[in-house]
Amino acid sequence: MSSPISEIRKQPKTWTKGEYLVSTDTSLIPIQTLNTWYAGEEFYWAKPMPELALRETIQNSLCFGLYHNPIQSDKSPENHTSNSTLEFVGFARCVTDYTTFLFLTDVFVLSSLQGLGLGTWLVTCVQEVIETMPYLRRSLLLTGDWKRSVPFYEKVMDMKLMLCNPPVDGKDAVGFAVMQRKSWGAPEFGEMP
Repeated sequence: MSSPISEIRKQPKTWTKGEYLVSTDTSLIPIQTLNTWYAGEEFYWAKPMPELALRETIQNSLCFGLYHNPIQSDKSPENHTSNSTLEFVGFARCVTDYTTFLFLTDVFVLSSLQGLGLGTWLVTCVQEVIETMPYLRRSLLLTGDWKRSVPFYEKVMDMKLMLCNPPVDGKDAVGFAVMQRKSWGAPEFGEMP
């Protein structure tokens, strides 16, 4: 008997809401469109990468594509979902071992569709999958958007800020230390020698 999370690797999960669809099926993700988003100013935390590298990244991640499907509201058999009717409008990616750890990144909805609740729905779908992981120790994310993202993730995913107070007056530090080392794939880092 396999676990629910190993099932998501074999059988993609799909959610529908009106004319919109969220799917974990990575074959639906248009790589060139995603790379164009990575190159845009709205996707400020990433930059585009070679197509093969992006494909490998997608295949090695748990991805959630958000699509507009105008025929979705018509449930007749002849109007089933097909790749040709889907417009890629949002994305979320989880780096995970599918058991104990999950890192949420690259959450994005086209600016023209923001404010419609689609980002909340997308992240709620991610959270639904997270909650099926019985041995998960922690899920993490990083954001530099204190005004919008921190309250959003606190509300939608019950995320908490990891407090770290550095050592003071010889006392030990308190809380987790979130550390980073930027490298060649980070925006504004420079080119590889």
